[in-house]
Amino acid sequence: MSDQGSSEQSPNTLEDYPLLSQVGLPGELRQLEQTKLRPLASELRRFLIESISQTGGHLAAGLGVVELTIALHYVFNTPYDRLVWDVGHQAYPHKILTGRGERMASLRQKGGLSGFPKRSESEYDTFGTGHSSTSIGAALGMAVAAKQKGENRKIVAVIGDGAMGAGMAFEALNQAGALDQDLLVILNDNDMSISKPVGGFSNHLARLLSGKVYTSMREGGKSALSHLPHQLGDLVGKWEEHMKGMVMPGTLFEEMGFNYIGPIDGHDFDTLVATLHNMRDMPGPRLLHVVTQKGRGYIPAEQDPCVYHGVTPFDPATGKMEKGVSSKTYTQVFGDWLCANAREDDRLVAITPAMCEGSGMVNYSRQFPHRYFDVGIAEQHALTFAAGLACEGLKPVVAIYSTFLQRAYDQLIHDVALQNLDVTLAVDRAGQVGADGATHAGSFDLSYARLIPNMAIMAPGDELECSQLLQTAYEYSGPAMVRYPRGTGPGVGVAAAVPVPLPFGKGEIRREGRRVALLVFGSLLATAQLVADRIDATLVNMRFIKPLDETLVDELACRHQVLVTVEENVVKGGAGSAVNEYLASAGHHQVRVLNLGLPDRYLDHASHQQQLSEAGLDINGMLASISRASGDTKLQVV
Repeated sequence: MSDQGSSEQSPNTLEDYPLLSQVGLPGELRQLEQTKLRPLASELRRFLIESISQTGGHLAAGLGVVELTIALHYVFNTPYDRLVWDVGHQAYPHKILTGRGERMASLRQKGGLSGFPKRSESEYDTFGTGHSSTSIGAALGMAVAAKQKGENRKIVAVIGDGAMGAGMAFEALNQAGALDQDLLVILNDNDMSISKPVGGFSNHLARLLSGKVYTSMREGGKSALSHLPHQLGDLVGKWEEHMKGMVMPGTLFEEMGFNYIGPIDGHDFDTLVATLHNMRDMPGPRLLHVVTQKGRGYIPAEQDPCVYHGVTPFDPATGKMEKGVSSKTYTQVFGDWLCANAREDDRLVAITPAMCEGSGMVNYSRQFPHRYFDVGIAEQHALTFAAGLACEGLKPVVAIYSTFLQRAYDQLIHDVALQNLDVTLAVDRAGQVGADGATHAGSFDLSYARLIPNMAIMAPGDELECSQLLQTAYEYSGPAMVRYPRGTGPGVGVAAAVPVPLPFGKGEIRREGRRVALLVFGSLLATAQLVADRIDATLVNMRFIKPLDETLVDELACRHQVLVTVEENVVKGGAGSAVNEYLASAGHHQVRVLNLGLPDRYLDHASHQQQLSEAGLDINGMLASISRASGDTKLQVV
């Protein structure tokens, strides 16, 4: 039965939730009678809905693990026992139960709670995360460390079914099984993708197989089998595994050395608590398969968990979200460009690592289902798969966030660029990403991609240019990358037709000025325009990071006293560094250069504009930096 939010908006404080207000920390939770856990879950779910309705954030995943989160803190002695979350989208209930409930109003805001587990925020956040499939490897490291230090602490990793499909998860499982390490992995299956329907029989079987009687029989059986002739022992051992395989989908995990239990109902406290109690004290690597419902307890999220995965502020009574801006985002521009080209070129194949909606590919996936491939959370495979397609004459387009492209760096170098294959990379969320914070910021792609031979790298200054540069990259016969920011641009309209490509490797002068020239690479062009107008500077839309328009840089260096490079990428190794390198090699020692970009530190979550201000990339910050570099305090006035 679902708990709908109240239609009356009011300040959401823990005082309105009698049970929840009693359990500010897990130690207090563990003092409750088990019969109190279900009403506690109801209060926690309502508090979560009300809180996220006011701040926005990740909703459906957290709603799905309310009972599991309570049960884990109820059974395990956290924070001494380590609880490691994967990805972190589902960690809001964990935050609330670990002393941060009263701060939920500050979630994802400057100076407030992070939207992800963060070690510096709480001792209960044992491992910082934001990218997927790291929990098992990190938990294994903690388990090995505990053993070496002689600490009798329990280590638990919670990983979702989507994250389990990534290579990192299986690499960690493989090592954990080989080490016979004391580690509990909980597979949170919220899509029924690898499990049979859960019912009373499955729950009963899980309790039985995790209990002391079966465990002692299993271990005793192993001892007895060791004294049997080799072939007979193998036969009896295989019989046990095949009998379990008939009723449970855990054979793969058993083969990797894990004792598999499940699937069980992740919303049934009796089963959860009993099974976790049993598995807590079992030796060796074990895996508990828990089936949950994403969006549980809130009808709109249950009906459309994808839409309610990440939400803007909404009306909890109806689920209706606040309307966003009316102009097209860069992501939508990419989606329109993709569909337009697919209609004209049947060689186009589009690939995403589990980010169909986020990358603007929903319409394409519906119109061209046979040329659309979601490879799951497997960024490395996405690029190698694209390379294979390109080897056979197809035209793969990989839509990927900048922060996730980092995870496929070797494949970008070795499988794509080294072979000079015709792969187009549409790199979304380049630059700062606001409330998602440092884990998802696209701060480094210009730096790490620029040093790779054969790569062409482009950065549009507006929405129209985004479609034009995508076309330029697509028609370039080699690896090419177009990076664009989250959200909207200055509002330049884009036609629905296939655009005309721009001259390859050429920038453009947008404004002629004196003394100072602003060389802008990408998303900060509109801001730089305002700065240029204020100080009567030349404004240059560089467009291409690689190849750099050296002829244009030559011309600008000869006519100006100060060149200012501007980019929403770290200064170290970025587009500005490319300009510096060329000026030095060409002997342009007479011109002063100022590189503006992101600083050499991680920027915490805040609004995008607050992050730019902190980095000195807003109007005032740019003006101040240029004034200092030029030694002219009057530059702020035309």
